[in-house]
Amino acid sequence: MAGIFTDFDAWATALLIGFAMALAWEVGRWQGQRLRSARREVPESKFHGASLAVLGLLLGFTFSIAIVKHDQRRAMVVADANAIGDFYTCASLLNEPVRSQLQNVIREYATLRVELSQSGFDEAELQRALARMQQMQGAMTSLVGQALHQGTPIAVSLTNTLNGLTSNHAARLAAVRDRLPAIIVALLLLSAMIASLLVGHEQGAREESDLVGTACFIIMVTFAIYVILDLNQPGGGLIRVDQEPMQRLLISMTK
Repeated sequence: MAGIFTDFDAWATALLIGFAMALAWEVGRWQGQRLRSARREVPESKFHGASLAVLGLLLGFTFSIAIVKHDQRRAMVVADANAIGDFYTCASLLNEPVRSQLQNVIREYATLRVELSQSGFDEAELQRALARMQQMQGAMTSLVGQALHQGTPIAVSLTNTLNGLTSNHAARLAAVRDRLPAIIVALLLLSAMIASLLVGHEQGAREESDLVGTACFIIMVTFAIYVILDLNQPGGGLIRVDQEPMQRLLISMTK
């Protein structure tokens, strides 16, 4: 169920929700008009106002969770770049030929991480990249073992920075996979449709249809939902985590 709102493009999902909101408003307005045409007394109701308040609360609550997860992913990019940079610095203090071999693997590792983040990866591509990263980490471990066997004086620092690189890899992967719970997103979408239904019912019952206001309301809610869904898809969309720390690291490695 977690992949329901991540497997499809955020724009397509948001537009579908906007259409569903418009349809719900029209159904509610039709029901309200039937009530009025039957000359029934239209009771004073505050349900539409309450539903709008709940919708606003859910929008704010869901957006805050999504932006926190986005900030966490951005922080993990910085931590990952620092861990790789520290390991690269330690590798530069080793003797040849281990130094050049280890630095080449680290550069390839950092390049792969940047390319993966910029490519709008899907799950299959992610799995292939993770397999390559695991191979590179294995090569790094083997080269570090050679350096330790040769009696390098920076054995502790070299081992600690290698552990930091692998640990940050696991933490960054966990941050990428950390998405909004599907039940929260489903509740938000359901609330948007119910709010539109009740607004339409109120307008139809009182013959006060406001097409411009309703259209603006649906557009604003649709765009807000799009932003939330886009934040929930770190591998694609318009809102992406800035890879500048990793790019700057790659530039420093090539000097």
